[in-house]
Amino acid sequence: MNHFYAMILAGGGGTRLWPLSRTQNPKQTLALTEERTLFRIAVDRLSALFPPERIFVVSGPRLMPTLRGDAMHIPNDNFVVEPYARDNAAAVALGLAAITARDPDATVALLTADHHIASTEKFLSVLRAAHEVAQDGHIVTLGITPTYPSTGFGYIHRGALLREQNGLPIYRSQGFKEKPTHEVALQFLADGSYSWNSGMFIWHVRKAMQEFERQQPEMYHLLQELRQAFADTRDDVVLGRVWEKMPRKSIDYAIMEGATDVAVIPVDIGWSDVGSWASLYEVLKLDDKGNGVRGNADTLLIDTTQTLIFSEKLTVAIGLDGVVIVDTPDALLVCHRDKAQEIKKVVEHLKTTGQTDYL
Repeated sequence: MNHFYAMILAGGGGTRLWPLSRTQNPKQTLALTEERTLFRIAVDRLSALFPPERIFVVSGPRLMPTLRGDAMHIPNDNFVVEPYARDNAAAVALGLAAITARDPDATVALLTADHHIASTEKFLSVLRAAHEVAQDGHIVTLGITPTYPSTGFGYIHRGALLREQNGLPIYRSQGFKEKPTHEVALQFLADGSYSWNSGMFIWHVRKAMQEFERQQPEMYHLLQELRQAFADTRDDVVLGRVWEKMPRKSIDYAIMEGATDVAVIPVDIGWSDVGSWASLYEVLKLDDKGNGVRGNADTLLIDTTQTLIFSEKLTVAIGLDGVVIVDTPDALLVCHRDKAQEIKKVVEHLKTTGQTDYL
C-alpha cells in the first residue's frame, strides 16, 4: 500500500456550532470532543495506515497557519492551499493535482477534518478493504448505517453484493439520494438498503481522472494544468490563473452522482458529522445525570439533566433539562437541544444585519 494517500479536506465554517465556531476558528480547529482539535484527531487516527508524507491537507490560506501548527509532522509541501473558496469539487481537483504530480499511481482516500469516528481500528480496516477494491477501477464510498430517519444527510442506495474484501461485504451502489423529507427518510430506514452519505470515498487517480474527463471536461483540463503546475514546483502564477476558471460545484454533484462503477461499504464506526450542538452532545462523555461539560470552567449543576455546557467561567445551572449553554467572550447561546438546528437562522440574521464581527 505504498501508493495509498489520504487527502483531508479542511476548509468549511461549521456555522451550526456558533458561537464557538467562527470564521477565524471553524469547528475543525476546535477541541470539541476532547483536548485535541477535530483536525488533529483526524490526522492522528490515520497514523497507523498513512505515514506523514502520504497525508495531504487541502484548505484556504486563512486556516493554513493553524493547521500546519497543529500537525507539524506533516511535510510543509503536503499542505495544499486553495487561493480562495471554489466549493469542494475544486478543492478535490487541487488535491488530486498535487498528489498525482507526486505519484501518478496513487490511490486516494478523500476524508474529512471535522467528523467524529469512535472506532478507529474498524475505520482503518474499512480503508484497507476500500483500497483493494479501488484497484479494480471502483470508486468506493463509505455508507454510514443510519440510526434514525435523518433529513440532514444525503443517502446511498445499496444494490447487489459485489464481493467480499477482508471480511467486509462490498455492494454496488444504485445511486445517491438528496436529503429527503421526513416521510421519505422513514421509508429509507425501513427499507434497510440505504446508508447515510459520509462524504468519504476512495479511488485510484486514474479512475478520478476518467470521471472528471467524462463528466466535467472543463474541470479536467484545468486539473491537468494544475498537475503540471505542481510538477513545476508549484507555479503560483499558473495556479492563480487556473483557479479563477474553476467552476463552483460540489464533488457530489460534479462527479459522484453520475459516476460509474461506484461501490459502497456499509459501516458502523461510531460516526458523527458533529454538525450541531445536538449531535456533539451525542458523542460526548456524559456524567451520571446525562450532562456534558466542556471548557475549563467550574460548574455547579443542581437538578440539571441532559444539558451541554461549553464555558470558560464558573457556570451554575439550576433546574434545567435538555439545554445547551455556550459561553464565549462576546456571545452567549442558550437554547433547548432540540432547537439547536435553529442556530443557522441566527447566523443568517447576523449576516443580513451586518453584525459580521460575531461570525
